[in-house]
Amino acid sequence: MRLRRRAAAEAAPPERDAAEAPRDETSDGDGAGPDTGRTDDATLVPGMAHEPEPEPTPGSGRAPTPGSGIDPGRGDGAPPNFAEGPADVLLQRLELTIRRRLDGLLQGDHQGLVPGSGSEAGDSRTYHPGDDVRRMDWPVTARTQVPHVRETIADRELETWAVVDLSASLDFGTANCQKRDLAIAGLAAVSHLTVRGGNRLGAVVTTGERVDRYPAAPGRLAADRLLRSVVATPRASGGRRGDLAAALESLRRPPRRRGLVVVVSDFLGDSDWERPFRLLSARHELLAIEVVDPRELELPDVGLLTVVDPETGETLEVPTGDAEFRARFAAGAAAQRQTIARTLRRAGAGHLQLRTDRDWLMDVVRYVADRRRAGSGGASR
Repeated sequence: MRLRRRAAAEAAPPERDAAEAPRDETSDGDGAGPDTGRTDDATLVPGMAHEPEPEPTPGSGRAPTPGSGIDPGRGDGAPPNFAEGPADVLLQRLELTIRRRLDGLLQGDHQGLVPGSGSEAGDSRTYHPGDDVRRMDWPVTARTQVPHVRETIADRELETWAVVDLSASLDFGTANCQKRDLAIAGLAAVSHLTVRGGNRLGAVVTTGERVDRYPAAPGRLAADRLLRSVVATPRASGGRRGDLAAALESLRRPPRRRGLVVVVSDFLGDSDWERPFRLLSARHELLAIEVVDPRELELPDVGLLTVVDPETGETLEVPTGDAEFRARFAAGAAAQRQTIARTLRRAGAGHLQLRTDRDWLMDVVRYVADRRRAGSGGASR
């Protein structure tokens, strides 16, 4: 078992566990990446073979949805375990799940992760009953003595960059899946919600040992190749810290066209990522996808537990049978998550938390619905 160290800082010994596979050192500079033949986030491949319908989950009284990528033994809502089968098959299952559950939300361009109908201010027009009051153009209203609202110009193309943290701390999971699999699933959902109509998707993937950059390219096929490459990224070896700050900094220099930056990470470890993250907000819309495992928030009562920090190799004996210790750990972990949430809010970023013990797609659906309600009046963060 592997638990996180910083969360236990206030509770005494850290927590975290490790079993990491070695990574190779080759970086894919042109974005092609290794091709495992997958079809990812939203494109159904004609003639694609479907897997046979799984047997009903024992005791559940119902069969899981065919092609959902959900292992009945691991609980509903879990993404596929990419270490247990061919990447192309598992990504096809993930794609089917995302299409089935997110397509109902996609009506019109940029009505998913990016709020409003556009980011450029347009002309003013007179107010009509039913218009969102948050779009009121007060200077024109004061000058004309007639209520006016400001319209926005719809973006025709969107460039999305994803920063994906695959450091050793994400090779961990005690519930339905590993955090690494959940991070890849979150990237697939972002791809499905943004890649359409000429929109482009690129990625920067960091493991602590290497940083791989995949140039932004339009179309589903390019998004599929990118996702296959991310799945094929070698796991980080133990004893190496992730470097999220360097990956974020690489998006600032050279400057890129305005767009959406999505950061997928557990945001644990050093907080040196805060400054480059905040600087990115001056030019881009930001979305932070925080990946969490329940054992990083509270410890079970299992007696004396040996835990390993995968990013330092440090081993500790944790007395989980001590109720006071478990309470201190839970308080420290909660305070750490609150600090992360405050940091993201200060940068003006959207915050989506995905947990390994919950239906991750329902969390995405709720987030998109909330963003649409909040952004219905135009470009607002």
